[in-house]
Amino acid sequence: MKHCKLFIALLFLTIVSVSASGQKRDSLAVVRAPWSTDTIDGLVLKRYHFNHKDCLGSNQYICVLEVPAESRYQLAFSYEPRRTPTSEHARKHGAVAAINGSFFDMGQHFPICYLRIDGKEMGENTPQQSDSIHRKYYQYGSVALRGGRPIIFIPDSARNAERSLPDRNIMTAGPLLVYKGRLMPMRDDKTFVTHRHNRTAIGVKRDGTVLLVTMDGRMKESEGMSLQDFQRLLRYLGCYDALNMDGGGSTTMYVKNYPNGGLVSHPTDNGRFDFKGERGVSNCILVLPKK
Repeated sequence: MKHCKLFIALLFLTIVSVSASGQKRDSLAVVRAPWSTDTIDGLVLKRYHFNHKDCLGSNQYICVLEVPAESRYQLAFSYEPRRTPTSEHARKHGAVAAINGSFFDMGQHFPICYLRIDGKEMGENTPQQSDSIHRKYYQYGSVALRGGRPIIFIPDSARNAERSLPDRNIMTAGPLLVYKGRLMPMRDDKTFVTHRHNRTAIGVKRDGTVLLVTMDGRMKESEGMSLQDFQRLLRYLGCYDALNMDGGGSTTMYVKNYPNGGLVSHPTDNGRFDFKGERGVSNCILVLPKK
């Protein structure tokens, strides 16, 4: 029995050591990657294609747009009653950049997570089939805009608790990936969490820098990530808080005046690793010049 306990203890230490070593290797791969970096009037766009399975053991194409805490830009939310490509959301509102926003009903077009823009409610949290009080798994994180700067927080568990908040701009999504520097627990019983998919997130660093992040997926050129891996990536990138947004075929990053109609990520609604698979979405996060 004593030898058995010793074997188990040694096995556990080995697993922990291998895991820690792997995470250190992954973090170094992300930090030391020769990112393609463009500075755009104070914004910083970073892109890199890990194509030798050297990012979390897979091929990945990652885009990161940094909005410094002290810049001439602010964030805003947009909504269209009929699904509209992210690039069109951006052009309509004069945005210099945009990512897709929160979850929506593909057939009916409306948001299925709480959305308030300039004080007007555009969407509510859809209920569970048998539970009209509590939230779905992807409705347990929110971002409010205060002076055009994002504040990421955990909403109350009541289904539409956001209605009691004073903020004029609120977008709910989820799950919350990083909060106050800690990786949040992830469920292990949903393929939405455990399988590789395209991913989109908004994050904030300790110094107030905002990160808009897209991860292409579902292609051999970029396999996508589980939410567990995606949250680790966001922490490697320096996020103190980070919220998962809609992903899959919705994942899109747009930057004004770039080739391919401004698309810098590879939306995959067409099943190809190109710039022609942009999906119409209900809502977006925009980067606008301050008024």
